[in-house]
Amino acid sequence: MTKKEAVEIAKTVTNGQLEEMFMNAMVDMPYWEDRSDVNKGITKGAAWNIFAKDFNPEGKHANIAKINMIREFGDFLPKEVRIEKPPKTKLKLKVIHQEPNFDNWV
Repeated sequence: MTKKEAVEIAKTVTNGQLEEMFMNAMVDMPYWEDRSDVNKGITKGAAWNIFAKDFNPEGKHANIAKINMIREFGDFLPKEVRIEKPPKTKLKLKVIHQEPNFDNWV
C-alpha cells in the first residue's frame, strides 16, 4: 500500500472498516517478523501492538494514525474500501522487419 493510496482511503474509511482490517490481519498475516512499512526500525508485530492494542472502534482517531494503520495493514481492508488499480497492459506494437541489404555498402 502506497502512502498516496493510504491518504485517499483514510478520508472515507470508517472505524468499523479499520476494525475489520485488523481482524483480517490477525487471522491472515503470514509474516509478523517482517520489517514494518511505516517504521523500518520495528517489525509488523511491533506495529500491530502499537496500532491495534488499544484500537477503539467507538473512538476518534487522528487522520495520520489512520493513514499509518492503512499503510501497514491496508492489504487486509475489506474489498469495498480498497483502491483497485487497473492491470498494467503492455503496449503491443507491430514490428516491421527487413533483411539488411549489404549490396551497396562497400
